[in-house]
Amino acid sequence: MLLVLLGRRLRTRIDADLKRTGLSLRHLSALGHLNGRPGLSYSELARRAGVTVQSMQSTLAQLETLGAIERRTEPGRGRTAELHVTETGAELLSKAHETVRAADETLLNAVNEDERALTMLLLRALKALE
Repeated sequence: MLLVLLGRRLRTRIDADLKRTGLSLRHLSALGHLNGRPGLSYSELARRAGVTVQSMQSTLAQLETLGAIERRTEPGRGRTAELHVTETGAELLSKAHETVRAADETLLNAVNEDERALTMLLLRALKALE
């Protein structure tokens, strides 16, 4: 339960910090997926993010308004649009990663060096349980 509470607190803090750039964690997730796999479709992106296509369409419309992504329709693919991160999107993604790193550092700075090493070891072990 402690991890859930800390996760919620960290998420709230990150979302508040990201809001200043016009983003949220949903936007960060979508940009991150698209940056790693350019050309994903709406439905592919929704599946990867674990949300409905309708929810992802709303997130992507907001990112498109910010100029962070662009849709490209390839000839011969019908109406299927491929999504790509723009230069503006890459800059937003970089700022967002800085925000997340700063939140991580704030959390880790609350413990001494030995506790930090142990914390990181435990978190990596828990992540391996996925």
